[in-house]
Amino acid sequence: NFIKFFKNVNSGQIIWNTLKIGVLNLLFTFPAAIIFAILLNEIKSGPVRKFVQTFTTLPNFISWVLVYAIAFCIFSTDGFVSSLMVNAGIWKEGVNMLMGGSHVWLQMLAWGLWKGIGWSAIIYIAAISGIDQQLYEAATVDGAGRFQRMWNITVPSLIPTFCVLLLMSIANILSNGMDQYLVFENSTNTSSIMVLDLYVYKLGIGQGQTPLSTVIGMVKSVVSVTLLFAANGISKLIRGESIV
Repeated sequence: NFIKFFKNVNSGQIIWNTLKIGVLNLLFTFPAAIIFAILLNEIKSGPVRKFVQTFTTLPNFISWVLVYAIAFCIFSTDGFVSSLMVNAGIWKEGVNMLMGGSHVWLQMLAWGLWKGIGWSAIIYIAAISGIDQQLYEAATVDGAGRFQRMWNITVPSLIPTFCVLLLMSIANILSNGMDQYLVFENSTNTSSIMVLDLYVYKLGIGQGQTPLSTVIGMVKSVVSVTLLFAANGISKLIRGESIV
C-alpha cells in the first residue's frame, strides 16, 4: 500500500496541493490572527470591541456547507457579483467565479481566513488580557504612544504563545481539513483542490480502500511528528526554549 500510494501518478500533485495550501495558511492565516488580536485590543470602546469580536467569531460556527451556499449566492453565474456586473454593462453575461482551478488555493485561503480569524485570535486575546497593565501605565508616563506600547509591550508578551502555536501549526501543515475542499470541489478544479485529507476521504468512504487511506494517515503522522521535533529543535536553538 505504501508503494501503491507513492507510485500513484496523482500522489505528487496531491502532496504539492497540500503543502502549497498549508504553507499559505502558515504565512497568512496564522499571523493574521495575532495581528487581529492586537488591533482588537487597541479598540478602547468596550461595546464596540465585544461586537467586533463576536461578529468575527460567529463564522467559525457556520458549517462549510452554509459557507459554500453564501459563496454560491455571491459568486455564481446568477450571483450578486455577476448580476451587478451585467446590469452595469461591464460584463455581457454572468461568470461563475467558483469554477476553474487556476486560483482556487487563493479562494480557499480567503474563505478560511474569513471563517477562522476571530476564533484563532481568542487565545491571543486571552494572553493579552494577562499582561500586567502597570507596564502600559509606566510606558504612558514615559511618553510612549499607542504604537510604541503595542510594539514594545504587547508583541513581546505574545511571543511565547505565538511560538507554541507556530510549532503546532508547522506540525499540522499536512492537515488542511476535508470539509472546506469537499464542498468547493467541482469538475474544473479537482486537480488543484485535491489535498490529502480529501483524498483519504474519497479513498476510504467513496471507494472503500481502507488500507490505502490508513497508509496515507500513517505517512501524515510520521511527517507531522518529524516536523514538530525539527521545529522544536530550531526553536530551542534560537530562543533557548522548547515545548517538547
